[in-house]
Amino acid sequence: MEQNDINIRQLTTEVMEALAHTIDAKDKYTNGHSERVAIYSKMIARRLGLPQKDQDKAYYMGLLHDIGKIGIPNEIINKTSKLTDDEFELMQSHPILGYNILKEIKSMPELAQGARWHHEFYNGKGYPDGKRGDELPLLVRIVSVADSYDAMTSNRSYRKYLPQETARAEIEKSSGIQFDPEIAKCMIEIIDLDTTYSLHE
Repeated sequence: MEQNDINIRQLTTEVMEALAHTIDAKDKYTNGHSERVAIYSKMIARRLGLPQKDQDKAYYMGLLHDIGKIGIPNEIINKTSKLTDDEFELMQSHPILGYNILKEIKSMPELAQGARWHHEFYNGKGYPDGKRGDELPLLVRIVSVADSYDAMTSNRSYRKYLPQETARAEIEKSSGIQFDPEIAKCMIEIIDLDTTYSLHE
């Protein structure tokens, strides 16, 4: 790889990481979420044996999956009490907002897919489009598991991060329902290798 190509790749990564930091700065309770989702997504992709280019795409998708939250008011994102129905509906609009931001990036359409579909369920019960199974690209299914794992293992306004065994049990229970069974199995293997529980906020 020529030096110019290396420099462009490094710049691309740094710009995406800077955007991820901007997104996460809106939420004082889960700062660093996007970067952790990116790291976990790449770990899963590597363990699944995907080529380096797909591992990198999984990382970038993880970084920008929540970019739509830029359009959600801070008072909703940081609200410590239960959201009203209207607030919950607005929060659920962030995948579409993210898709609309990223859809013009034609060189990596996976970014927009990750933003739009990271809350879809393997059984079709997620949102916003109700896609299911193989209708969802493999990398999106990876980001979905990584995102949910970090949500459980991050501190929130109403609780400390969950114990490792609780997060593991939830991934196992949701296999085939919320998560692709193969990817859930892979995440469980990663959890089981993390004997010191370092993979949390």
